[in-house]
Amino acid sequence: MMPLTSPTDEELTRRAQAGETGALGLLLARHQAPMRAVAMSLLGYGPDAEDVVQDAALTALRRIGDVRDPAAVGAWLRAIVRNAARMRLRVTRETPGLDGLDQLHPCDHEPSHPERVVEQHAMRDWIWDAVEELPEQLRLVLMLRHFSGITSYQEIAAACEIPVGTVRSRLNQARAKLAQVLLSTAAQAHDDASALTEDSRQEALVTLRGAARGDLPREIAELWPADAELVGALSRAGERTHPFPAMRQNRESGVRQHLRHVVASRDITIWEMDVISPPDAVRPCPPTLAWLMFRQDRRVQRLRVVFPEPPR
Repeated sequence: MMPLTSPTDEELTRRAQAGETGALGLLLARHQAPMRAVAMSLLGYGPDAEDVVQDAALTALRRIGDVRDPAAVGAWLRAIVRNAARMRLRVTRETPGLDGLDQLHPCDHEPSHPERVVEQHAMRDWIWDAVEELPEQLRLVLMLRHFSGITSYQEIAAACEIPVGTVRSRLNQARAKLAQVLLSTAAQAHDDASALTEDSRQEALVTLRGAARGDLPREIAELWPADAELVGALSRAGERTHPFPAMRQNRESGVRQHLRHVVASRDITIWEMDVISPPDAVRPCPPTLAWLMFRQDRRVQRLRVVFPEPPR
């Protein structure tokens, strides 16, 4: 039998704050029209207004715990839209397209910070399942921009070997598709994203230790098949290069890498490293680098090593 009354905004907000993704999805769907009206009143009809609504919906994922008056969540959502629209009118420099999603990666030094709520319940898994639904090109720029330390359009363009304009276009497409997927999958079960990240972190640590010794464990070596290819700046023009020789060259030159941060989806993995070169190195390695790995059935098909600016 269908319920005679729909849940109130207050009920849905409290359920969303408790980690029920379906409740937040219903809230966003319920208030999408008034949120769009606010955006259009400030920005006019067009893609900017749609972008602001999508940004606001994604911001709500991170900040739903901040709502102090659950019965007034509609006004809270409209205020997010209004602030985002005014910022878009005011700010001339580039800003992240998904407000706050760059804060979703673990902040281990602040275990009690409110943003850790997203890491601790199903909303994080919901977001990552939606990210997994994006095509590879869109997923990569989104992961770099909002979950890694490679955040500027110029750095992303260099990492992906595409023009800056293409980065902007792909981010806009990714943001729009992500918002659609989130709303359509709110009530579904989602994989444990934190477990995937932790598995990748352990794989990175074992890989680095084995590479430093020159002896990768068998279970790691099997993840790098013979047709795995090193692409980008460290590869040789016109020649197919396996990543192992580059690892061996690093070890022989005394360069050491220390894992700083991991971003993992099922078939794209990003390992960010701090790098220490030997004191007597004639051409020291840049102090940071990142491994961008493209996988199939966990096995690495391509590795691109990029050299972003050191984190501030």
